[in-house]
Parts: sequence; C-alpha cells; structure tokens
Amino acid sequence: MIKFLFKGILRDRSRSLLPIIVVSIGVFLTIVMSAWMKGIFTEMINMNANFTTGHVKVMTRSYAENSNQMPLDLALLGVSELSENLEKDYPDMEWVYRINFGGLLDVPDKNGETRAQGPAAGKAIDFFNHPKEVERMNILNSIVEGGIPKKQGDAIISHEFAEKFGVKLGQKVTLFGSTMNGSMLFKTFTVCGTIRFGMTMLDRGAIFIDISDAQLALDMEDGSTEILGYFNDGIYDKLKATEVITSFNTKYSKEDDEFSPQMFKLEQQSGLDVYLAMADGMVGMMISFFIIAMSIVLWNTGLLGGLRRYTEYGVRLALGEEKGHIYKTMIYEAILIGILGSVLGTILGLGMAYYLQEVGLDFSDITKNVTMMLPPIYRATIFPQLFYIGFVPGLFAMVLGNALAGFAIYKRSTAKLFKELEV
Repeated sequence: MIKFLFKGILRDRSRSLLPIIVVSIGVFLTIVMSAWMKGIFTEMINMNANFTTGHVKVMTRSYAENSNQMPLDLALLGVSELSENLEKDYPDMEWVYRINFGGLLDVPDKNGETRAQGPAAGKAIDFFNHPKEVERMNILNSIVEGGIPKKQGDAIISHEFAEKFGVKLGQKVTLFGSTMNGSMLFKTFTVCGTIRFGMTMLDRGAIFIDISDAQLALDMEDGSTEILGYFNDGIYDKLKATEVITSFNTKYSKEDDEFSPQMFKLEQQSGLDVYLAMADGMVGMMISFFIIAMSIVLWNTGLLGGLRRYTEYGVRLALGEEKGHIYKTMIYEAILIGILGSVLGTILGLGMAYYLQEVGLDFSDITKNVTMMLPPIYRATIFPQLFYIGFVPGLFAMVLGNALAGFAIYKRSTAKLFKELEV
C-alpha cells in the first residue's frame, strides 16, 4: 500500500508538487526563525552574563537594591576571604572580582589645564591575574589602537571618546569622582589603548582599568562592588545556578544585615527573566503559527485537489471501495507528502541557519542609538531540536489540511455518483 501510494505521489506531480512546496516553505521558515530567535536571545543573554551579570553574582543586600546607582559605600569588603570560601564550596565555578564606578574623565592640555571633560562609566577587572576575563569580555578583539593594561596606572578608554576629545596613546587622563568613603577622587591614568565594542552603551565613555588600581583609587582595599561566578564549561545552567544561590544564601546571607552578601542568578538581574521566558516560548509560538497558517493553505489545497480528483473518488466508490478506505489512503498520502516536504524544508532550513550562524547580520547602524546592551551582529544558533522540530508543523498541518478536505468524500451520495458516471 505505502509503496503504491509513494509511486503515485512521484508520478502525479500535479497532485503532490504544490503541497510539498507549501510544506517545505513552512518547515524552512520554522527552522530558520527558530534558529534565528534562539541565536538572538542566546547572544543577548551571553553578552549580559559576560559583561554585567555573570552566571551568578554576589553583592551586598543594600548594593543589590541600588545597583543602578553604583553606590560604592555599599560594596563588598573582605572579598579575598569570601572568594576563598566560594572556590572551596563551589569548585566547578570560576569567581572574579569587578568594580563598577562612574565619574568625569578630564583631558588636560599641554600646560596641564583642563582641555575637555566627559562622563565616564568605569569598569575594573583583573587584567594581570585573570587573562580569561579579557577573553570573556572580548577586549582584545575590540581594541582599535594600542593594547590592554600591562602595568598599574594604565587604562583603556572608548575610541569614540578618544576621537571626540583628541586623546592619543600615552597621554594622561584624570578620573574625577568619589571614593568608597565619600572623599574626592583624583586619579591620573595613562591611555594604553582605545576600544570599540559596537554597543552604544559601552562606547560613549567607557574606561577600563585593573582591579588593583580601582581598589587603591577608590579606597576599597580588599573590596569590590561584586563577585561574579561562571560555570567552568561556559554554559549557563539554570538548575545548577538555583542550587548554588540557595546554598550560598542559606549559609552566608543574613536578612537583618544590609551588608551581608547575597547571591543572584542570571535571570534575577537586569530583567533577563523576561528574555529567558521569551526565548523558551518563542519556538512554540512560531510552530503553532506555522501549523495554523499551513493548515489553512493545505486545507484549500486539499479541497482543490479533491475537486480535481472528484471523478477518481467516484469511480473508486462505484467499484465498491469503502469511503473509510479512501479517506485512509488520503491520510497516508498526506503523511508521505508531509515527510517529503519536511525533509526538504529541514535540509534547506539548516543550510540557511548555518549560514546565519557563521556570518550573521550586522544591525549596528539600527541599534546605534539604543541604550540597552545589544550585540551589533545577530547570529542564528543551530541546536539539536532543529533536526526534527520542522516535522511537527510539516506533518501535522499536511494531515490536518487533508483530513478536513477529505470529509467531502463522505458527502458523496450513490444517486449522484451514478448520475455523474452516466454523463
């Protein structure tokens, strides 16, 4: 039976070509859009994890409530001991210090007088002892001129700021701000490099210095605004992160102490829980959409095909074939066509998804005025489910469309049938 139906599908292209094309297009779009949306959300989440949130983050309770204001007076102290405890309790994770700070960046003239000033968003990381931090934040690939800090007193500033105020490599710049204790901060740095990430949020006025320089300048000896934790495999695991923060907060965090450390997982920060929920639900939404859309199209295709095969069904009924059997053969044909179209659409979809994964599309011109942390290049991500996810709309829509159209068979009356055959 199956072999007979398969031969009929291949030989009668007028019956199978249009449905196969429709299914292939639907599956192709399902695969590409699923990979595309997965890639966008994954890239956004990874970028936020690498730059701001970590897979988990430790802050004081008070700092966490006011983190957007970067209150240095609420920062963590005794981070060396806390870090040792973290490494001992959670050896499968990497723990790093970071300090976020803000201020004014002053550019002097040849006489040492102020020539230009601009707001600066500063970030201190461990350039000297944690080279993986440089890799994680993609600093080397983002350097436009110069290099990363090699000694204390070196700093990287944004290339946009350097061009705007005419800052050259080797020139001194002074950071104005306030320390952890509330006193005035005046610290001079030597520009060793300029950087451009392609993200407006970071490129307008960023300054990167080593953690030791920041601790000294900000009166934060053995302190930091946050400790970030990353799983050693580099992949965020929601269940593991939940176990880690539950264990840590139970052991170290005290609700009645505003300066006690508290740990947060990735989706508890920066509204990322919304993005994660959207990422989880987007694929299902798209599959549902394409099932409905293709079912409507294939229903109409089935009706047209049924009209064209009206006489064929009449002859088969006149020869004594049961209506139920004809209906079953229609469903079997739909399954075979759905499989053929799904295979073709999956192959084409995976090919396009691979291209978008390797090359991506540059949206930097569109997002240049956006203040959110968004990647400049959006890429697709190929994941295992893509190899079979297209068969869901492909098969279901094809079968549903033909099942709806096939009900016309049961409306054939014997009287009308013989009248048609007489004609």
